[in-house]
Amino acid sequence: MVRWLDDEEQRAWRAILRASHLMTLIMEEALDEFGVSLGEYELMSMVSEAPGWQMRMAELAHLVVQSRSRVSHTATRLEKRGWVERVRAPQDRRGVVLVLTAAGQEQLVKLAPVHVESVRAALIDHVTREELVAQGEVMRRVVRATRHRDDEALDAV
Repeated sequence: MVRWLDDEEQRAWRAILRASHLMTLIMEEALDEFGVSLGEYELMSMVSEAPGWQMRMAELAHLVVQSRSRVSHTATRLEKRGWVERVRAPQDRRGVVLVLTAAGQEQLVKLAPVHVESVRAALIDHVTREELVAQGEVMRRVVRATRHRDDEALDAV
């Protein structure tokens, strides 16, 4: 039997969905003038925070909640710009590691302030710190429940 949403749940769900789309749109538009997509920025940003500016592609796909194929396509676009490179994983030689280049790091230095301002405009400036922290905890719970395991990546967020 279907557990339909009641009116309050429906209003809340639609607000969450709409806000999510609008926040993404604001962040994408901020990066558009640099010819960078939000997905490209996210990959570069995640890799920049990893030790040695490198991360296994499979781990990266899991972290950004995208298919390996999509991450591979995004990595190809970034590689063509000289911002990342793919190398064989030194541990097993089967896996692939995405490495942020010096040029990619330079690009991130330019993009990070733009991205942070878009995050503030899209969300941070409209909620209290307490609301933000509470919403973050709620979303971590959702990720854990939908990923069907504790997600170590949540500790980094």
